[in-house]
Amino acid sequence: MISVGIIGGSGYTGKNLVKYCSQHPFIKEFQVYGLNSANKSILELFPEFKGIIQNRIIRDINLISEYHDVYFLALPHGEALKYVPHLYNIDKKIIDLGGDYRLDSASDYENWYGKKHTSSDLLSEKLYGLADLSSLDYSNIKLIANPGCYPTAALLSLTPLVKYFSKNIFSISTSAYSGTSGAGKTAREDLLMSEMDGNAAAYNLNTHRHQPEIEQMLNKNGFNGNYSFAAHLLPIAVGIYSTSFIYLADKLKADDIADAFQAEYKNSVFLRMREKPPQLKWVVNSNFCDIHFSVKDNNIIVTSAIDNLIKGASGQAVQNLNRLFGWEDYLGILNDGAKDVSIY
Repeated sequence: MISVGIIGGSGYTGKNLVKYCSQHPFIKEFQVYGLNSANKSILELFPEFKGIIQNRIIRDINLISEYHDVYFLALPHGEALKYVPHLYNIDKKIIDLGGDYRLDSASDYENWYGKKHTSSDLLSEKLYGLADLSSLDYSNIKLIANPGCYPTAALLSLTPLVKYFSKNIFSISTSAYSGTSGAGKTAREDLLMSEMDGNAAAYNLNTHRHQPEIEQMLNKNGFNGNYSFAAHLLPIAVGIYSTSFIYLADKLKADDIADAFQAEYKNSVFLRMREKPPQLKWVVNSNFCDIHFSVKDNNIIVTSAIDNLIKGASGQAVQNLNRLFGWEDYLGILNDGAKDVSIY
């Protein structure tokens, strides 16, 4: 049994962390820490939890206890740098849901995030926690960088392809679409319902902070060709839909592609291959990632769908927690367990 601290628990991802921690069989207790939300109760922020979780007061983020075994950080970019080094030095396990430790290079972080990285020595110590990958080794890990939402959707659909066929791939491009909750709870005029209803638009073209995160992992899995990424906003609250186009030097057989996905995800509880392109409604409010691929001549089109707040944030974070301690992936996330781990 462990104790958990949630630093920055008043946002959308914090809300789901509270839910999952409250129903996890091996978490004996958890405490939420906040800044503007300090001294409020959880039920003040999330009244829908009444009768579901035990109410408690959110503590001041400046008074974080060192008692906890594991700390989730759900903070704006740059804020985790204030807390992670100390927690790391006192031998705590840390799962950072922000972008401060995802990139391997401090200079890349500074170029893309516009902030100085003050603990660059930890970048090489972290594990990039794309939890469904078969190759991840959690032994002796203290710091996990929880992947971003767009990278989770894109990389889960692309990793088997680049891992097994990278020498045969000319280039890859991804067009991905997100609900407005990906921007967090802070009020913005362009995210008002009156602005987004019936609307859709691309944004941050060639400047999106998730692009180098995706490219970094593609490179690590053997692909060094051209990659492009375009993000779009949809008039929905939750969900990410990713469509990637893979251009091949030579044709690949559909059976060989299917074998690559099977080899990578055969033990994954939360990865589901679909016979037709997935729909967002199949995955919203869940930790599943649904994937479909289509191959014709020298082109592969692969689509994926996730809930950006769960699989793209808090659900994957709890999945990483379970991996850290050698527990079943589904604990705290699926109440009735996982009865079938076949991806097809």
